Amino acid sequence: MDLTAFKTVSFDCYGTLIDWETGIAAVLTPWAEEQKIKVNTEELLLAYAESEAAVEREHPTTLYPDVIAEAFRRTGRRFAVPVSESWARTLGESVPGWPAFPDSAEALDRLARHYRLIILSNVHRAGFAGSNERLRGDFAAIITAEDVGGYKPSENHFRTLDATLPRLGVRRTELLHAAQSLFHDHVPAKREGLPSVWINRRHDRPGWGATPPPSENWSYALEFPSMSAFADAVDHAFTPRSP
Repeated sequence: MDLTAFKTVSFDCYGTLIDWETGIAAVLTPWAEEQKIKVNTEELLLAYAESEAAVEREHPTTLYPDVIAEAFRRTGRRFAVPVSESWARTLGESVPGWPAFPDSAEALDRLARHYRLIILSNVHRAGFAGSNERLRGDFAAIITAEDVGGYKPSENHFRTLDATLPRLGVRRTELLHAAQSLFHDHVPAKREGLPSVWINRRHDRPGWGATPPPSENWSYALEFPSMSAFADAVDHAFTPRSP
């Protein structure tokens, strides 16, 4: 793939730029300890992933804080333990405080020297605004689940993205998508004919964590273990070669 052929990169945020697994586990783990549920973090995240995806599929217009609060309640039912409204509300309100990956802000700054950047996120506007205080990203467009009335891997985000490109003066062939989740992003990117790169944040860990396994065909053109590695490759691609 010629990385210099693109003018715009769209990004998933949670799992790619923001460490949502750490943010979710910061609530689920103490709850499990309080309830004396003997499971490890990966088991908690796996149960939660299935619950969140189901809620998003069943209630596509529900705001993300309410989605994750309900996903927490369903996670509790999987372990036959009720989740109090206090615990559910704690997770629902936690999104703006989730940490960024250490390399995200610096990598976005470098990538912005070569591309216009777009956010394509399964979250609400206020949640992303809080996250962007950590990312400090200069985004040409921000497309959230609240804006499109649906959650990836449905097509809503990508159809809205297509409608946004002409306003930015960008052709579809000049757009690249970057994301961690095969389920949420690389499946619909393939379905929509959008080239993508996999930011494989879990490259050193087995399993899927807080993301369900992909249920349809997926593909990606390049794989990087981090945003920093992606930015390095882009910087190298744009570096003039000596004659």
